[in-house]
Amino acid sequence: MVRRALLGLMGAASCNYLWDGSVALCLGRYDHPSWEREHPAPEEPIHQPGPYRVSVADTRRIVPSVGLDREINVQNANNNLHVVRHTDGRVYLAWRTAPTHFASERVVVNVASSGDEVNWRREATLSLGTDLREPQLLSLSGKLHLYVSKLGKNAFDFEPVGVQHSTRAENGAWSALTPLNLPGHIAWSVRAEGSRAMMSAYSGGESLYAIFPSPLQVRLLTSADGIRWSPLNQRVDHLYQGGASETDFATTGSGRFLTVMRNEGGDETGFGSIVCERSAPSDQNAACHSDPKKFDSPRLFRFKSETYLLARRNLTKSGVFDQPAGLFNRGPLRRAVNQFEYIVERKRCSLWRYLEKERRFAFEIDLPSRGDTCFASVIEGKDRSEMIVYDYSSAIDGPDVPWTVGQRAPTYIYRHVLKFDSAQSK
Repeated sequence: MVRRALLGLMGAASCNYLWDGSVALCLGRYDHPSWEREHPAPEEPIHQPGPYRVSVADTRRIVPSVGLDREINVQNANNNLHVVRHTDGRVYLAWRTAPTHFASERVVVNVASSGDEVNWRREATLSLGTDLREPQLLSLSGKLHLYVSKLGKNAFDFEPVGVQHSTRAENGAWSALTPLNLPGHIAWSVRAEGSRAMMSAYSGGESLYAIFPSPLQVRLLTSADGIRWSPLNQRVDHLYQGGASETDFATTGSGRFLTVMRNEGGDETGFGSIVCERSAPSDQNAACHSDPKKFDSPRLFRFKSETYLLARRNLTKSGVFDQPAGLFNRGPLRRAVNQFEYIVERKRCSLWRYLEKERRFAFEIDLPSRGDTCFASVIEGKDRSEMIVYDYSSAIDGPDVPWTVGQRAPTYIYRHVLKFDSAQSK
């Protein structure tokens, strides 16, 4: 309680510093014309041409939609999601639905499946009377698994409890959520790698928004059955320790192991994101660098020889997260200013391409998105030149509002078709 009170005072001070004393904006209340004048939309970042011209060939809303089973519980906020194509040929979608973006005892995780990605039947409705986030689906050796991270009920706190697990039986029934042996962890990315699975998870999140946070730890885990998880590298306890949390992984065109970590808490490397390359997932000798952009909900994927990143983009001129200034230049006040500078700006769900020789991400395109948005998930399209992206957003045909306003308003799940055309074709 004391921690939250102190953070509230810090937040109020930060808001006063940031926007002419408008603390109300931090709470989602604002005057749109005044905010527009104070926060003009910047020009789109410079695009660096690559081997493919990427475009959004189609966008449609999935949740809610006329094709969604009417028995599915759909609330005001539909956000954290994951999608996978299973061995039965169907596409499975899991998502969090709740009154708002924030923690609530009314949170439900829905699972639906589709043969055509238009009509969706209800698979499961899972709840524990507390907050559930970060659903991850895993298709492994013919079995379908679901992982969700359990948190508390307080809308003004971040209280990780641990990772819960459910499996789909051959008759289509889903088991009740049961805890894995990962107390205090948030499972961020789970995917099949051949006959085994890999998971990135982080712990220490309960102090992420504390005045003096403890270091977070990011772990890479592996499993043969999707239930029993162990460290990928038995010689070390964690992949990284510091301010980073959400972490995704992929291989580069040259076969190196790439990780992108959201560094919201900040550490000796700075604030924003940490990008690392390794010769293999178990290699502790990493070449890392800090990126001042905060890639929220990072999702990496490969298209042929290229590696791409989907993440939330901060729609400011620089796009960076760290905003030191004056007496707010260090310590808890610096973190508070960074947070409140960030929440009062526009956001997009965006695509970047990894330039391996330069070890950096180059902007590609924005997906149709605004307000509270991103948490993307990707599957291959039926056309070999397409990738299918699912994400969430405030209404894409609605007003372009600051993130803090979008978090308190309705959000929807969308499906986008990304078309990759050769840059050499006429």
